[in-house]
Amino acid sequence: MRWRRPILHDARLLFEALVTVVRVRVDLWRHRHDALRKIVVSNAARFPEPKAADRGTLAEISWAVAAAARLVPQATCLTQATSGQLLLARRGIDSTVRLSLPMGGEEFRPHAWLMSDNIIVLGGTRAEFARHTLLKNMTAFAQGEARP
Repeated sequence: MRWRRPILHDARLLFEALVTVVRVRVDLWRHRHDALRKIVVSNAARFPEPKAADRGTLAEISWAVAAAARLVPQATCLTQATSGQLLLARRGIDSTVRLSLPMGGEEFRPHAWLMSDNIIVLGGTRAEFARHTLLKNMTAFAQGEARP
């Protein structure tokens, strides 16, 4: 039957995303930020050059992470962005987790965005992103700070 392949693909991706979101959430809860970054970078290092991100793959990762995050307590924006970055790195697709603060805001509410090829994969809309000030970039394919 033709319908089984897409359903099986979606189920596998959702399961992979759920396991990844749980792992990232636990690592963040245990304050293992550096170890988590090393995992992302090591997954990306398996590829000599990053692949171009196609919108279909980005949409699938976005859907899977958002769906899995609804099942994991306290799966914050940082948990989701890091999980998405890890899933993309496993596929050889470069991405950047961007940490930001709202401009002109009275309260300190940092936010994490997942970007790939200047496309927002997770975190919100372009209009919301425009109202934030960048704090830090973290890429999968390069250690340290990313290209702006």
